[in-house]
Formats: sequence, C-alpha cells, structure tokens
Amino acid sequence: MNESQVKQMHVLILGQPDCGDEVARWIDEHADVEHAETFDEALRVLRTEHFDVVIGHAAEFLHTQEAHVAGQAEADFDRFNQGVGIVTPEGDLAWANLRMQSFSGEVRENTCRCCVETARAALGEPVGGLSPAQGRSFSLTTKDNESIEIQATPVVDAARRVTEVIAVVRDATRVRRVQDTIDAIDRAGWELLCLDVEQFARLDAQERLSLLEQKVLRCIQEILHFDNFEIRVLNKRTNRLECVLSAGMPPVIAEVDPYAGSTGNGICGYVAAQGRSYICPDAARDPRYRPGLEQARSSLTVPLLLRDEVVGVANFESTRVAAFNEDDRQFAEIFARHVALALHVLALLVSERHQTTGRLGRDVMAEITAPLNDILTDVEGLVEDYLGHDDLRHRLRAISENAVRIRETIKEMTTQKPGLIGLRPGGPKREDPLLKGKRILVADDEDMIRDTVRDVLIGYGCEVCDAKDGAAAIELIAQKAFDLVLSDIKMPNRNGYEVFAAAKDADPNTPVILTTGFGYDPNHTIVRARREGLAAVLFKPFKVDQLLGEIRMALASVKK
Repeated sequence: MNESQVKQMHVLILGQPDCGDEVARWIDEHADVEHAETFDEALRVLRTEHFDVVIGHAAEFLHTQEAHVAGQAEADFDRFNQGVGIVTPEGDLAWANLRMQSFSGEVRENTCRCCVETARAALGEPVGGLSPAQGRSFSLTTKDNESIEIQATPVVDAARRVTEVIAVVRDATRVRRVQDTIDAIDRAGWELLCLDVEQFARLDAQERLSLLEQKVLRCIQEILHFDNFEIRVLNKRTNRLECVLSAGMPPVIAEVDPYAGSTGNGICGYVAAQGRSYICPDAARDPRYRPGLEQARSSLTVPLLLRDEVVGVANFESTRVAAFNEDDRQFAEIFARHVALALHVLALLVSERHQTTGRLGRDVMAEITAPLNDILTDVEGLVEDYLGHDDLRHRLRAISENAVRIRETIKEMTTQKPGLIGLRPGGPKREDPLLKGKRILVADDEDMIRDTVRDVLIGYGCEVCDAKDGAAAIELIAQKAFDLVLSDIKMPNRNGYEVFAAAKDADPNTPVILTTGFGYDPNHTIVRARREGLAAVLFKPFKVDQLLGEIRMALASVKK
C-alpha cells in the first residue's frame, strides 16, 4: 500500500494497538486517524462515522464478540412469546424482554413477588432430597380474569448466595379457556345421555327427540356460542342427509336433503363423504357452499362420528366473514361425537319395540319351548283320561289352545318385520260398524307398511286408497273425499305436513293421523299439525290394536 492510498483511509485506533509505536506514529501521520481510549467510546464513534480500518489490541476485540453475543441473545429473548425477566433477590426487575414489558403492572409485580419468594426458599435446607435452588412454579388469576403461569429459577453462586432469579411468564388464558370449554362440552355431552329413566319411559319418540333437541340447542348456544345450525343424519338406505334438528335456519333447508357425496352436494355432502371437517371462511367465494342461512358469510361443518363411522353432519353458519377458527372446529368436533352417540341411543330407544323384540322373543322362545310342549303333552293325556267329563275336557282344551297361542305369538315376534306388531295375515274379516265402508287414504313410501296397513283396514270393511309418496297422496285428496287420512311424515316429493294441510283444505273435518319411524320432526310437523287439528301420531313400529284404536277415536270425533 503506497502513501497516497494511506492518506485516503479513515482509521480508528483503539487504545494501544499491537502494531508497535513506530507503525502507529506513521499511520497517525499519513492517514485520517481518530483515537478511542475505551471500547465503549469506540462503539459510540462507530455508530456515527464510517472507518476503513479499526486498529487495536486483540484483547479489546473480545469485548466486541461478547457484545455481539449479548445483543443477539437479547434479540432472541425479544422474539419469545413468553415473558422473560431477571429479578434481584430484593424484588427489583433488573431486565425484561419486550413480552415481559407488555404484561400489565399487576403481572410484573406478582412476578417479582414470586421471585423474592423463590430466592428466600433457595437459602433454606434441602427438603426430601431436592435442592431448594430448584425452580418453582406459580399460577395466578388477575383481576381481569387472565390466567398467568410463572416459572422462577434462582441463580446461586459458589457461596450459596442468590445473585438473581430468572422468571419466565406465560399467558395461559387461552389455554385455560380452551380447556374450560372442552370440559363444558364434555359435561354437556354426558348430559345428553344422562336421561332420567322414569321420565324417558313416559315420553313418546317425538317427545324424546324434543328433549334431546333442547339439550343440544342449549349447549350449542351457551357453550359453543353458535346461533344458527342444522344437524343431519345419514340415511344408509338412501345415502341422503336428512335434517333432524335445526335452529336459526330457514325452513327450506329441511326440504332439501343432499346426498353424501364429494361433488354436487354442497359442504354437508362433502364432509359426510370425506369424514373431515370443513371451514368455509367466505361463503361468497366457496364453490362448495350451498345457500342456507340468509345472508350467510361463513360456515363450519363437522362430521358426526360414531366409532369413526360417519352417521351425519353438524353445520353451523354465521352472517360474519371468517367467523369460525380452529378452536371452534375442535370444539364442534368434540361435541359432534357426543351428539352422534346421543342420536344413536335415541334411535335404539325409539325403535326398541321392534329392534329388541326379536332378540327377546328368540331368547324367550328358547327357554319356554320345552315347557310348553310338556304342557301340551300333559293336557292331551288328561283329556284322554277324563272321557265323559265334558266340562273338564273343555277346560283342558282351552289350556291347550292358550299354550299354542303363546307359542305362535312368540314365534311371530321373532320374525316380526318393521311396521305393525300383532298382525295376523289371512285372519278372518271382522265386522266393525265404525270402520265399515269408511274411505281411508294410506300414504307411506315403504311398500311393506303401506300394504300391511291396507290389508288390515280392508279386513275391517274399509275402502282403502294408498299412495307411495306425498305428491301422489295430495293428488288423490284433490280427486276424492276421504273419511280419514293416514300419512307418514317423511316421504319423497311432499312431506306429511303438506298432506295434512291438503286434507284440511279439502275438508276441515277430515281427521288426519301422522306416522313416523325414527321420531325425527325437522319441520316441527307434529307441533304445527297438532295446533291445526291433528287427530293422532303413531310411532313405528305400532301395534294393530293401537292403529285401530286411534282410527276409531279419530272417526268417532268427527262432527256430524
């Protein structure tokens, strides 16, 4: 390097450099030189001026490295989501990262108090083999209901003196609230299943569903804080998602049942097919979203899972964009599992007369077949022994006939099909003045139920027309006058309430009886129809005597 190049250089000399006095003097004479006696002074100069070269003793530059490490460490602490602070044994906050500084004065004061307590404990004797210098954990709730967790760790020197206490502070408010919500959902879920046995036994299928609906609605609104929802159950026979419970949603949603399919069936169908939850942050931009809530802007849909099998979906909607987050999804999924289990139990209870009858009948049949056969054998033997005793023989014959009837009844129960209980095909026709000649419409989409009810009523002298769906029933009502209409609630094309309304429009005095299989009433058909003159409701499977009894009462109540 020549002299002219040296003169153009801006040089900072720190303290007494290693280059020797002669070199230092030469540089000082020929270059643009500034001197700094201390490292801190050199740092101040370097912040304001640019230098081409810094010359100093090697030891001085160790401070540079230490300062860099310290600065980097402080920057790292400032990026923590947790508050970090250094507290003196007397309780002064000597240093704090940005997160610690952001906490309220109440939190910082409590942190210092916990650190003082930790420092004092560190001076004590070991307890239970544990060193008193180990860290301590504290939990506190602020006046603003924030949940704060503090971890205080003392720094002890060789003389067992506490030089400082390191505090790590975490805001656990969200974690606590999440856990509180999960606990509340869990309690509500068990409440869905913890139904008073005596109370539940007195309720019919629709009343049981209404009780479940009240509990579901309360949990969704009070715990999840969702106001608009629909719960759909997957019909395995048709693969359709049938609306069973809803609140805050337009009535039209119950009329349109999507299929469980990944395309063309909206978000509900997609979730049912995929078995995964779906957050729609903006309904206007999501091609899968199908119109539901008026002015809906976002939705959350979760599957109803029963032992990892999709049995339905729960759909929540909001008029706000991006109203649902991952916490909402987690909460909804947990609750949906409880709902799936509750609906499953309800299904078993509603259909217990049919589903458990066959199992019970087979068990009973296995137990009593042999004793019944013994009775029949003994009776026949006695009949032969008492020839000439006609009165006693008649009584024995009656015992024998009763035993055979018991055996046949139990046998019938073991092979009972859904619909009517106690049906005796091919039985003799019976005269009933109240039923004879009455024109009755039977509407049901299940062929077996429609045919068996028609056969029973024809056997009592009724004139029966039948319809396989709601539209066909309404068309028949427009063509003919009926003395009574018997209609299923859930049918294709038009539902039971529409059949009821058509019958009442044609003749307000026409009694209408509605039937339902599972007890679902998404349109509140039964409630509405009862207010408007519904004669009765039958829950499948129903007994023949129950069917005939309700029909007789309905016909007898008609105003002449």
